Amino acid sequence: MSKLEDYLKKHKIDGRRVVAASHDIEGLRHEDRVIRQAKKLAKSGDEKAKEAAKESAAKKPRSGKPVSSPTLARALSGGVVSSAAKTRIVRAVNAVLKAKKKNEAGLRDLF
Repeated sequence: MSKLEDYLKKHKIDGRRVVAASHDIEGLRHEDRVIRQAKKLAKSGDEKAKEAAKESAAKKPRSGKPVSSPTLARALSGGVVSSAAKTRIVRAVNAVLKAKKKNEAGLRDLF
């Protein structure tokens, strides 16, 4: 048993709920695609496009890479998971905890 699995059992959180929360948090949306397009325009040579693109490019888009079921299964079994995946799992667990009106967990609490 891993720390993550113990934590989820202690707080009665289902893994499917973590995956769903991650898809809500990390999934790309229209505004994220606009930000990515603005970054591409900022690199082009047009001056007017550069100024308009700098404003929207200042925002940070979502990663577009939610936690998948196999990644969560690997983390629950105590297998090797990348640090980016760990961060996404922590964000998703914190979203579920926030919905349950409980305190947030840190990376060290889960891994």
